[in-house]
Amino acid sequence: MRTYVGGHQAVSDTDFVELALGTPVELWLGVEGESEMERAARLAAARDILADHPDLPDLVSQVAAEAIEAYAPELLNVVPLSRPVRRRRPRGKGAAA
Repeated sequence: MRTYVGGHQAVSDTDFVELALGTPVELWLGVEGESEMERAARLAAARDILADHPDLPDLVSQVAAEAIEAYAPELLNVVPLSRPVRRRRPRGKGAAA
């Protein structure tokens, strides 16, 4: 069985991620042994993409959450940590800064 995403055949997990992101995974994660110049160029390209598509981080988070929910739902079974309640001091006229 062949799987296509947006007209492109996805043959591996990496293909699915790249097709979902619209960019190669290496752009965001880097590659082992990259030089400082390569890293700087990669990060500059990533900044340009984020400037053009400010909703991309939200989309990526949504895709990741949906993939976890579909393929590894046990990862979402977490126990929330209790946090102490912090009381805020009222701010306004006469309140100390």
